[in-house]
Amino acid sequence: MLSSLTLSVTLCLFALVSARPVIPRATDFTGGTGQGTYYDTGLTSCGKTYTDSDLIVALSHFFYDTYPGATANPNNNPVCGKKLTAHYQGKSVTVTVADRCTGCAMYDLDFTPTGFEALSDLSQFLEMLI
Repeated sequence: MLSSLTLSVTLCLFALVSARPVIPRATDFTGGTGQGTYYDTGLTSCGKTYTDSDLIVALSHFFYDTYPGATANPNNNPVCGKKLTAHYQGKSVTVTVADRCTGCAMYDLDFTPTGFEALSDLSQFLEMLI
């Protein structure tokens, strides 16, 4: 099941924080807008199997595929296992990158239902400010 929600979310990948605007690049998840969704998990692009209660996230294939060190084998992508934290209206969730989202734009995130619910109700649409 794919669902979405309209929120403002600030995301930081790898604890990267910048007080000034930056140009988005593969290792920098600040600056830009995207949407958040949730999906039913299973075997991921990183080569591991997860459940919907795990706190993982799928990154856009644009970001995932261009991450420095990425090869043709998605299981060996160095972004796998990295953490990011999403914040929304006093709520936050830290999730681990474990999958690749082919239906996502550059700054979109696809959460597990549990990760999504940490920010908002599953019936909502997530509009993220990244």
